[in-house]
Amino acid sequence: MKTLEVFYDLSSPWTYLAFNNIQPMIAATEVVVRWRPFLVGGVFNAVNQSVYAARAEPMAPKIVHNYRWLHEWARLAELPLLFPTEHHPVKSVQAMRCCCALEQDPEALLRFSLAAFRSYFAHGDNIDEPAVLIDIASQCGLAGETLLERASTQPVKDQLRANTEEAISRGAYGSPTIFINDKLYFGNDQLPLVRQALLDESEAY
Repeated sequence: MKTLEVFYDLSSPWTYLAFNNIQPMIAATEVVVRWRPFLVGGVFNAVNQSVYAARAEPMAPKIVHNYRWLHEWARLAELPLLFPTEHHPVKSVQAMRCCCALEQDPEALLRFSLAAFRSYFAHGDNIDEPAVLIDIASQCGLAGETLLERASTQPVKDQLRANTEEAISRGAYGSPTIFINDKLYFGNDQLPLVRQALLDESEAY
């Protein structure tokens, strides 16, 4: 049976699209899914610092077109998108620690992540604010204050760091990084390839 791993950061707009768009593919297959919270900033620092240079030139043609394509992809997926906002780029460490605190409960992690993506990208909320994270958790039937307390513990901090380092060691350079077994895919636009790989019974891994 194939294993699907999705390394993701809640601050990434392309990951917001991919995280939602991949759900029907998962439902249509018997793949084993692992949601892997990580810090995309840590990945950029290690292997893709050109991202920061690009942000310094927001009117560069590549950046302008990327934003246009982002909104076109969102319309295609029928996902609301309020981006960029005053909070972009948001500091996602606290939010991703909350995700890591839920990593051993995949259903709760999925609910929280989908709600957090909506909060940031559909409503323009600041997911670096503890009150916002508590509210997101409450929407998911979770005890928000307890979750934030768990997220601040050293084991959870260590887990987030370990996830990030693992992604880097396996070739990640941004979010989302998707593995089917050990085969890497990247971004929302490669989801057709992900779907093909999940459905292809003849492909060996």
